[in-house]
Amino acid sequence: VTLAGWVQKIRNLGSMKFIDLRDEFGITQIVISSESSITDEDLKNVSTECVIQVVGNVVERSNKNDKIPTGEIEIDAEKVEVLGKCKNVLPFEVNSDKVGDVREDLRLEYRFLDLRNDKLHQTILLRSDIIKTLRDKMDELGFKEIQTPILANSSPEGARDYLVPSRLHSGEFYALPQAPQQFKQLLMVSGFNKYYQIAPCFRDEDPRADRAPGEFYQLDFEMSFAEQEDVLSIMEEIFTTVFKKHTNWDVTKPPFVRIPYREAMEKYGIDKPDLRNPLIIQDATELFKNTEFNAFKDKTVKIIIVPNGAVQGRKFFDNMNEFAINETGAKGLAWVKLEDGNYTGGIAKFITDEVKQGLEKLGAKNGDSIFFVADEFKTAQKIAGLVRIELGNRLDLIEKNVYKFCFIVDFPMYELSDEGTIDFNHNPFSMPQGGLDALNNQNPLEILAYQYDAVCNGYEVASGAVRNHNPELMVKAFEIAGYTEEDVKTKFGALYNAFQYGTPPHAGAAPGLDRMVMLIADSKNIREVIAFPKNKKARDVMMGAPSRVNKAQLDDVHIILNDKK
Repeated sequence: VTLAGWVQKIRNLGSMKFIDLRDEFGITQIVISSESSITDEDLKNVSTECVIQVVGNVVERSNKNDKIPTGEIEIDAEKVEVLGKCKNVLPFEVNSDKVGDVREDLRLEYRFLDLRNDKLHQTILLRSDIIKTLRDKMDELGFKEIQTPILANSSPEGARDYLVPSRLHSGEFYALPQAPQQFKQLLMVSGFNKYYQIAPCFRDEDPRADRAPGEFYQLDFEMSFAEQEDVLSIMEEIFTTVFKKHTNWDVTKPPFVRIPYREAMEKYGIDKPDLRNPLIIQDATELFKNTEFNAFKDKTVKIIIVPNGAVQGRKFFDNMNEFAINETGAKGLAWVKLEDGNYTGGIAKFITDEVKQGLEKLGAKNGDSIFFVADEFKTAQKIAGLVRIELGNRLDLIEKNVYKFCFIVDFPMYELSDEGTIDFNHNPFSMPQGGLDALNNQNPLEILAYQYDAVCNGYEVASGAVRNHNPELMVKAFEIAGYTEEDVKTKFGALYNAFQYGTPPHAGAAPGLDRMVMLIADSKNIREVIAFPKNKKARDVMMGAPSRVNKAQLDDVHIILNDKK
């Protein structure tokens, strides 16, 4: 046989040499015996991670290795040829369990070496398999794949655009699309029934563990003559098919639970709840309306009851208080234990008989502990949500080996911005519940939209909406958010114009590919599921991007840099 691959390991036993030869399909042991015609000169450039070709005979292996598929055989080498030399000193040990200890920027600088690591390599291959499954499923469901432009127009869709200067049109810019939103809606106007694509999206956002900076991919799809339940049903099929095929964990069976946005915020303090965590948040504001405890006076009070939490020692409660102050911005985290019918520790002296009765109605039982968050309404919700997550992790309450899906529905159409003006809460192209009548007659902050997110294990994995396809309704919706009809014509001219020519009702969503792969691969960092990711500062340290360009290139696109600034 003739085999080629990378040298994983060399073992020199004097009279015999062993080489573990690795390629994408596994490892095979190569033996160079004392009887071989292969000389030390032939092997002088053979080093770990170099590429070699071996010609030899397949023979039975004496010391069999049942941990690898090729463990019963080895290759008795007759010829070894170096196809690609490798430096003797590697920046880090390749294919080592210790790769996680290597500084991330060094791994990203030498990503081509890092990708040889079997776990990472298999994750990228898994990503390929998932994309194929998605395409097969969308084809089965009657969707047609259509590509939309990468050089597009700038539009206010919630994040900063990446701008591309035009050479032919001085002073004008393309923008890389934050999503194919307008194009896919225009495809519906064009009479296509069901569209999808594995779409690259570009947003100039700060990176997080679950969000790649710069670019990400989503399964973008849209359907004509569809309502909200039609889209949710498609997403249930997509997620159950992909997750069941590529993991052996339990997956939520459809239909996924629908949780209204306000209920999610009340029970979980967040609009992407991890349903593996059994703890819920409850409102106890009324119980403390007559309290003498100044920290709770005239505040929204949220509580989390932890079953059997009274067994925890004082240090646990002090550590949770420290977490709340340092990580959530809380002024403190109050707590009590309920033991033998008595409240002890923390703020027990402020638990009156009236409050006791109220807490017991909310489910407090002997052996439980209770945590209290008091603040302005939205702040209390947010802090309680973070405390709930931390309690679930520290007490090991998170259900294992399971994917729990839900849909968050009934998002508010509008919200107050930091400046106190009315702004879109989610997607500006969504259909308000109640239509034009709601826009004309309701308090904007009370209008709900046909918007929905899919959530899995605490991650938002898809977002979508029933679209606003009525031009009159579209103008009114943007007017409430401070845009004039002229603004709509300028910023969304193609959609506004197209909607004058017979538009079908349509709806869609966009499951995030990177997050799907991250969940299926059980990875905590989205950079581990992308072949060539940017670092935490949105730099590609391997390719050296972003970088300066020369003056001639700038002149071509009519740009002068303010280098002093």
